[in-house]
Amino acid sequence: MTSSLSLNPTDTHVLDVDPLIDDPGTRIVVCCGSGGVGKTTTAAALGLRAAERGRKVVVLTIDPARRLAQSMGIDSLDNTPRRVKGIVTVEGAEGGELHAMMLDMKRTFDEIVEAHADGQRAEAILGNPFYQSLSAGFAGTQEYMAMEKLGQLRARDEWDLIVVDTPPSRSALDFLDAPKRLGSFLDGKLIRVLMAPAKVGGRAGMKFLNVGMSMMTGALGKLLGGQLLRDVQTFVAAMDTMFGGFRTRADATYKLLQAPGTAFLVVAAPERDALREAAYFVERLAAEDMPLAGLVLNRVHGSGAAQLSAERALAAAENLDERGIVDQGDGKVELRTAPEAGSPAPARDTADEHAQTPDKTPHSAPVHAHAPNSPDAGTPATATTDRAATDHAATDQLTAGLLRLHAERMQLLAREQRTRDRFAALHPEVAVTEVGALPGDVHDLAGLRTIGDRLAAGADPAGAA
Repeated sequence: MTSSLSLNPTDTHVLDVDPLIDDPGTRIVVCCGSGGVGKTTTAAALGLRAAERGRKVVVLTIDPARRLAQSMGIDSLDNTPRRVKGIVTVEGAEGGELHAMMLDMKRTFDEIVEAHADGQRAEAILGNPFYQSLSAGFAGTQEYMAMEKLGQLRARDEWDLIVVDTPPSRSALDFLDAPKRLGSFLDGKLIRVLMAPAKVGGRAGMKFLNVGMSMMTGALGKLLGGQLLRDVQTFVAAMDTMFGGFRTRADATYKLLQAPGTAFLVVAAPERDALREAAYFVERLAAEDMPLAGLVLNRVHGSGAAQLSAERALAAAENLDERGIVDQGDGKVELRTAPEAGSPAPARDTADEHAQTPDKTPHSAPVHAHAPNSPDAGTPATATTDRAATDHAATDQLTAGLLRLHAERMQLLAREQRTRDRFAALHPEVAVTEVGALPGDVHDLAGLRTIGDRLAAGADPAGAA
């Protein structure tokens, strides 16, 4: 049984994942956190576990890296949910399915235009150069379209559970701000200025533009360029009837995220910066009245010999190094047994004298490979002793290296424990589940199942590597 330095269950609530994903009332799970902490893998593992426990699940990822598709055995993900094969439902579970998709923000924007504008107007919007730039890379578009897609999926009511992997932006809660930012843009002074001629209409509109707005549009033309200004004006005129719909749908999705059927999971690594970001997410979710289920502490390290402290391991390694220095001449038996000055030399064995004296007969016995006076000369017993001493020294060196590696691991565990303790002290009300680190990357369903098992293990991540 591999142990780790875990959060103390008496001081911290333990997040029990299975009741969360088993509850029919849970319809949306949002995984958020800073970049590189394993949000995508966590979302996929949760989706797989929920599906194999009998729920019909769709996982929506906004991560441009295609790890989710690879781990689920799908060649590629796009804006359409694709069913994942190889789901093995647990005993007693029925009807479980897993679907996965990756947000295509431009395609999502195109779908909105096609759904809310007539054919001629939709064609004009989709072909507008300003719209093409806006839909492909305008700040906040990805996060806003993630909200739109989530709203679409929930409105279809086709899945029991939607698991959302949030965008890989610096702030993982940007998708909460995106509707407000886009709404501010659409309701802003610049848009109202550009919409004014279209709203006035006809000759009056042209007169209004020429007389009342000439200075403004002249300045904008110099700033943006004449062609870009005309593209923006054309886009605004075509989108005029749709602007209210963006705000309405964004508000509806925002309220959906605050509803009881939604659960937020903050994902973090046991590192100072990641847990500082996690604390910010927790506070921000509370301020926005978003339902927080708990913290997933990912990639927690453990040790199978936690009872051996770093200090004791380093001391043992130093002892082995010192012994090696003192005993480095262990194999030289002939040096240790050489006679002191004035003392008689030990008697030689007759057989040994014969071995060192060449036989002049044609059938003499084989001689030693070393010359008699060579410092490397010795009996077979001496050579065996040399080898044993060398092997012993190598074993000591290897053992000392392993002890130092263990000391480094225990120091890492201590650092992780300190960061977890700081977070727990700041937010003792937050339930936590720890996920033991795996020795390699997750690249298939088996790996996702392992992560799911560790998610459900609570604050005792057995098997942490």
